Order: sequence, then C-alpha cells, then structure tokens
Amino acid sequence: MAMRRQYRNEGIDEAALPPAPYALFRHWLAEVVAADLPEPNAMIVATATPDGRPSARTVLLKEYGEDGFVFYTNFESRKGREITANPAVSLLFPWHALDRQVIVTGTAERVPEARTAAYFRSRPYGSRIGAWASEQSSVIRSREDLDKRYAEAEARFPEDADVPVPPFWGGFRVVPDTIEFWQGRENRLHDRLRYRREPGPAGDETIWTVDRLSP
Repeated sequence: MAMRRQYRNEGIDEAALPPAPYALFRHWLAEVVAADLPEPNAMIVATATPDGRPSARTVLLKEYGEDGFVFYTNFESRKGREITANPAVSLLFPWHALDRQVIVTGTAERVPEARTAAYFRSRPYGSRIGAWASEQSSVIRSREDLDKRYAEAEARFPEDADVPVPPFWGGFRVVPDTIEFWQGRENRLHDRLRYRREPGPAGDETIWTVDRLSP
C-alpha cells in the first residue's frame, strides 16, 4: 500500500531534556492541546491475562503527575479484571498529527476511594448514571436492554440527588517503570528517548536514566 510519507519535524534535543519525564510529557501534551487535536488525552491501554493474552482499548487520561497516570473504569470490565490478575500495563499516546507518541510501561494500582469519589462527583450527571447502567464488557441482548438499565438507574438516582460511586467502579494509577518519547524523523531515523526509573542511593528516591533507542 502506497501510504508512506516523510517525517520532517525537528528531533528531540537530548541536551535540553528535563531530569524527570513528567515535565516533557506536560510540554508535549500542552502542544497537542494547542494544536486543537481531538481527544488530546486519549491513550491506548494495553493489558494482558496472566497467561499472556493481550488486549487493548482507548481510554481517557484523567490525571497525571509524579505518582503516575490515572484513568477510571469499571473494575469488572475486561481491562479491570485483567489488571487485577496481572497489573503490568502499557499506555500509548498516539499523537500522529505531530509525528509523536509517548509509551509508558509500568504497574497499575487502584487509586484511593476518596480520590475516586472526588473525580466521580466532577463527572456530568449522565456519565455518573451511565457508570451504574453499564456492566462493561459483558454481553447484552440489545440496545434496548442497555437503555432500560439507564432509565432504571436514572429513576433510582434523580438528577437533584447525590449519585454515589458504584462499588465496582474506580481509578487505576499506572506507576511507570519507563516512559519513551518518540519523534518521527526523516528517512525513518526516528528519535526514541526512553526514561528508565532506577532507585536512588538512599533507596527511597527515584533517579531517571535516559537511553536513546535505535529506531
């Protein structure tokens, strides 16, 4: 298929890299937002079963910082069940319009219930009701059945009432081991700079080592 195009953007200046990856991620994300790309916080979350069968889907990043990258989901969904059984997770931010991607590998852990509750309260009413209505990843007979479950949840929790967090719903934080910044370059000689987490001399701090990977 003749779909090849040349990447002509500037590369990543290693000399200007911040000591930790989060500042660079923040800068790149800001540039995606400034470029007015759709769903700038969309990421592909890849999980696997304990015997290695992978699955992937697009999820929205809701928080990030030095403690990791946070998204919210139904714990009984396929990804929720797989993360519970095998917490090794990879995240991919596919910013194709800027010839960039960021790849995070790490370990997922549940965020505290108070943090989940605070985020859940910030969601639109319809999204909170939808969390109650959807048995995510389960087989349903029809769209009508889903709409009926939504109507039942809507009747149970009117808009002027408090909608509690479903007991099967919450957040995962992916604590990264590596964060790779990929910039498309001419002749497929892309820049790939990977931050790798290592324990500091005292054992209770983090040092990030940067490796350049061959494209």
